[in-house]
Amino acid sequence: MRLSAIRAAGERDKQMNPTEGSTVIGKSVTIRGEVTGKEDLYMDGVVEGTITLPESRLTVGPNARVMADVDARDVVVFGAVEGNLRASGRIELRASAVVKGDIVAARLSIEENAGIKGRVDLSDAAPGAVPAAGSGRLPGMEYPAADTPVLSLT
Repeated sequence: MRLSAIRAAGERDKQMNPTEGSTVIGKSVTIRGEVTGKEDLYMDGVVEGTITLPESRLTVGPNARVMADVDARDVVVFGAVEGNLRASGRIELRASAVVKGDIVAARLSIEENAGIKGRVDLSDAAPGAVPAAGSGRLPGMEYPAADTPVLSLT
């Protein structure tokens, strides 16, 4: 599914109130490059590049189109993300979320109707860290090949 096809023809922009104290990037804003910070961010526009918020929460609003790798403490997705998501805490995919990329987090919450196409790794790994090959595997169990999606919801 292409990100441009996510919003159905004639569908009105969805309204949502960001958490108090969050920095807000509105739906008319487009950012190309690197976004970094130490405070919570509510993104409802377009981002192409990388988003790094190791001590903060990123909320991807319902009108957002994020084509970036994301590294944050917590991530909540209402909109569309094409890129890998990494969180040292929790990732929440709300019903309107569409994610095309791998997810690495300590905890994951997925609402009904949320879409994922990619691999999911739930571990206590730090953001940006790649889990060691074979870690957490039980002896005698068969596992899919490394290039096989572990969880694919479409």
